[in-house]
Amino acid sequence: MFGIGMPELIIILVIILIIFGAGKLPEIGAGMGKAIRNFRGEEDKEEKKEPDKIEDDKES
Repeated sequence: MFGIGMPELIIILVIILIIFGAGKLPEIGAGMGKAIRNFRGEEDKEEKKEPDKIEDDKES
C-alpha cells in the first residue's frame, strides 16, 4: 500500500525549503494553520448549529 514514512517527509521538507527558503517557512506554516483552523471552525459551526430561540414578549 501507499504510505508516507519519515524519509519521504524529510525529502519533501528539503524540497520545500529549497523552493521557498527558510525565511518564508514560518509564514507558510502560519497560513496553513489559519486555513485548517478556519476549515475546522466551519465544520464545528454546522455541527453545533442550534435552532434560533424565540423570545417571549411577556412582561413580568
